[in-house]
Amino acid sequence: MKTRDRGNNSDFTQGSIPSVVMGMAVPLIAAQFVNVLYNIVDRIYIGHIPGIGARALTGVGVALPVITILSAFAGLFGQGGAPLFSIARGRGDEEQAGRIMGNSMTLLLTSSVVLALLVRAVSRPVLLVLGAGESTISYALDYLHVYLLGTPMVFITLGMNPYVNAQGFARRGMMTVMLGAAANVLLDPLFIFTFHMGVKGAALATVLSQCVGAAWCVSFLGSKKAPLPLKRSGLRLQGRIVGRIVGMGVATFMAQGTNSIIQAVANRQLAAFGGEVYIGAMTIINALRTAIIQVLHGMTAGVQPVLGYNYGAGRKERVMQAIRFTTAVCMGFMLLCWGLLETMPEPFVRIFTGEAELIAAAVPALRIYYCGIFLIVLQLVAQSIFQGLGRARQAVFFSLFRKVVIEAPLMLLLPRLWGLGAHGVFWAEPVSDLLGGAAAFTTMLFTVYFPLRRQLQEESKCKS
Repeated sequence: MKTRDRGNNSDFTQGSIPSVVMGMAVPLIAAQFVNVLYNIVDRIYIGHIPGIGARALTGVGVALPVITILSAFAGLFGQGGAPLFSIARGRGDEEQAGRIMGNSMTLLLTSSVVLALLVRAVSRPVLLVLGAGESTISYALDYLHVYLLGTPMVFITLGMNPYVNAQGFARRGMMTVMLGAAANVLLDPLFIFTFHMGVKGAALATVLSQCVGAAWCVSFLGSKKAPLPLKRSGLRLQGRIVGRIVGMGVATFMAQGTNSIIQAVANRQLAAFGGEVYIGAMTIINALRTAIIQVLHGMTAGVQPVLGYNYGAGRKERVMQAIRFTTAVCMGFMLLCWGLLETMPEPFVRIFTGEAELIAAAVPALRIYYCGIFLIVLQLVAQSIFQGLGRARQAVFFSLFRKVVIEAPLMLLLPRLWGLGAHGVFWAEPVSDLLGGAAAFTTMLFTVYFPLRRQLQEESKCKS
């Protein structure tokens, strides 16, 4: 079906796979990279607040697991519905696709309000459990309490933008993120330094920026410009649709939710074996990791509508081509990032801080943490394929397997072995990347790729 956007084609069975995937992925990669500015710009400015930068940066790092779990719920209801939406459109069932999108919107709005109130009520004891100390708890609370005020807007931006992309409007989806990120870049220094609001100013800039992104996203989805507009009739929750959205979104929720668990475990272990300076180092490392992984997420988010649409249309050969192409592009990008981080880590650390103690802790930690980072491609690509094809169980399993089964236990164990101390926490990442990535990708090959290839071979024999 042709859309009203010039050059846009939402029929993903047409055109070469590289051009179709990159046509979707490039705007999303740009959007995801710009989206990193929401967090990175905050941390850069916070880290350079005169006199308190290192403590404030550590405080925000302690609050991040809470923010990550909130984002996981946005992924549960938003990214959980988008693949189902694409598959329904591929089958030509636009009525069902519209109901899926509307139910996602309702779930996002209601859950955001409930979760914001709940987190606000228990924020102090939770942050203390997560590793906040007397010198950092005030900064963590200041940032989190302001951030919670904008939770509904954050949920709409994160949860509904996939529906813009799924309709073939990747450029408009990119603008949702870019407008918000541009606002954040402008507002951060204004609130933090000019108005002397410090950490609260950073959080307020993020909230207002998300409002801009949410307004852009909803204005498009509710207009006639969208091939399948968001309608009021689709907002009424239907149990079966909610169940399917949640079932599919559990994979995204687990991926982000387990990130929150890992962040929490890491902060506790680093505080015990190295002190708060290592939590600051992990905050920097996580900021860089977010920048890299978000680019990969842009690529995998770009291929998901193509996978789902072609799978729903029975175009097996195009599904296989998309899998091969996405794997190759993601691996090439990650090998480049790995080389840069391993050979010149200090310039990346200095982006966030100029304090000698924090730099001394972060540089060797960064080299350890990223020594196997290219292997994460295997995990992310396999998981996106499972999710794009509606295979929620496999996606959920491997989200849990790498983080909960491998990485979290290693973070608890390695600091006690061979005198590794705090560095043992950082070694848990490359080991889990190797084991988890290999398991996920091998399973994808034997349960998705090879069976599709056999089916094509059988169909070819029948035709001949």
